[in-house]
Amino acid sequence: MKNYNSLIIFSLLFYLTMTVCIGILLFTNIEKNEKYYKVEINRIMAEIKQPEDLDKINWEHYHEIQSVSYLSNSEIDRDKVMDFYSGENKKSSMIVPLIVDGDGIKGFLRFDYEKSTNTMQCLFWIEGTLFLMELFLVVVLLYLKKHLIQPFHRMEDMTYELSKGNLQGEMKAERNQYFGRFLWGLNGLRDELKISRKRELELQRERKLLLLSLSHDIKTPLNMIKLYTKALTDGIYTTNVERRNAYCQIGQKAEQIEKFVHEIVKTSKEDIVSIEVEKGAFYLKELVQWIEQFYGEKCALRKCNLSIGNYQNRILQGDLNRLFEVFENLLTNAFKYGDGRFIELTFYEEDYCQLIKVYNTGEPVSQKDFVHLFDSFFRGENTRGQQGNGLGLYICREIMHKIDGEIFAVCEAEGMAFIVVLPM
Repeated sequence: MKNYNSLIIFSLLFYLTMTVCIGILLFTNIEKNEKYYKVEINRIMAEIKQPEDLDKINWEHYHEIQSVSYLSNSEIDRDKVMDFYSGENKKSSMIVPLIVDGDGIKGFLRFDYEKSTNTMQCLFWIEGTLFLMELFLVVVLLYLKKHLIQPFHRMEDMTYELSKGNLQGEMKAERNQYFGRFLWGLNGLRDELKISRKRELELQRERKLLLLSLSHDIKTPLNMIKLYTKALTDGIYTTNVERRNAYCQIGQKAEQIEKFVHEIVKTSKEDIVSIEVEKGAFYLKELVQWIEQFYGEKCALRKCNLSIGNYQNRILQGDLNRLFEVFENLLTNAFKYGDGRFIELTFYEEDYCQLIKVYNTGEPVSQKDFVHLFDSFFRGENTRGQQGNGLGLYICREIMHKIDGEIFAVCEAEGMAFIVVLPM
């Protein structure tokens, strides 16, 4: 904020400096112009020896002096004398005595000229223009300060608190055409983070309760297995029927433990991600344009050839924002695990569905890894040295299932392909 105020002060100082400099230059020019008529008067006086010489002067050589009037020294008409000394309207004049050699002062010459007002007018116009420009600039700067800088300055504390995880503060949304929706969005983000944090705490609590419950349930069959094992080891059961019955009990309890373990794994997987979709209709062109906008430049920077095939702009069903997430995962994987030479998107239709194939050149995954591509936390052999958590394709599949679509992978001779199936 201090730097911005300094900018306003600097603009004012710059305006004052320019005004003074231009004023000095123009006033200096005015003084020089005012000296020109005196030069012409001296030239005319050098040509006139007698009053009759006035008719012999070539006035084409003079531009500042417009007329010359003569008053004899012996003139006694009061009106003529008054007219001579009053001069002409709207003109400046200078009276000079006409001295004739031997006769002294013969009379007086009045030189009429007009002071140049062009320079003064130019000065006023320039100064007025500079003033209006400076006024406009200050108004714009003050407007930006009120509607952009100050609201942004007030948001700094909120964003800083959000980065630290403090979700209790609240910023009043302003009726600001620039930041009104942004502030509303920040408050919405804060509310969503609070809800997510509360839900996370509830999930952690439920998970702990579930683990405690399952741990308690597992202890019962586990203790029974220990008892039967100890009895068999100590030879308590003497007949084959008793031993067979003990083995059956051990098997049954082991199955119970297996069910509990399966329940733990299932619950853990369900809590990995919480995906919500908003089904709706959208045009295929919207999805393709998004891919071109965000990945066309990336491919150009990486010198990777991105080819997008022909398609018909069909109306599709699903969640467009979630599909952005799906294709972001697929294209990011193409950059990370492909050879970076070629990525191709092709479109075709089948059974009232739109199929989009994302193909990239590179080494395909092994058959051992292929069957686990869409499993959570799975990372194949070709992911060594690459960052990731093994959830990308798992999330893609969950999204596609929730919008009644599908996704599957295909190993090809020179690369990998993923086919996204969207309902029409």
